[in-house]
Amino acid sequence: MSDTQDDLEAMKARVAEMEAEAAKLREMQETLEKEGHDLKEDKEDVDARSIYVGNVDYESTPEEIQAHFQSCGTINRVTILLDKYTGHPKGYAYVEFAEPSFVANALVLNESLFRGRNLKVVPKRTNIPGMSARGRGRGRGRGRGGYAPRGAYRGGFRGRARGGYTPY
Repeated sequence: MSDTQDDLEAMKARVAEMEAEAAKLREMQETLEKEGHDLKEDKEDVDARSIYVGNVDYESTPEEIQAHFQSCGTINRVTILLDKYTGHPKGYAYVEFAEPSFVANALVLNESLFRGRNLKVVPKRTNIPGMSARGRGRGRGRGRGGYAPRGAYRGGFRGRARGGYTPY
């Protein structure tokens, strides 16, 4: 009888430990959510003072792009995006300014010539999770989408034709 009582006490102690651990995890989650909210605001703030520069020559360096946009205002950072598989530049960059007012100055350089190419300069847009490239919100999965009742044909292999129309 005492063995089962000891087991019961050990289980109660373990449950108490797990509940304490769960409380700590909840606290950590709350602090992370608060920080995450702050990070989201920071990201929107950074995006408000950044521009997208398209049609950038693949041989360009961040220093050259910085020199091209230096007349617009103080630049915090120049980011040239690279293809993660090949490591080669993608042909566009982001320029982050110190003040949001400098973005308007930079937009004047749209269609300006840089290394023999006309640059496309537009304000950087904030990426909204769940928005597709076409801006229609979340996708509907594969194919044409829409409702199909349970058991309805959804494309794919239908098996061999039995009976029905045979031309010869």
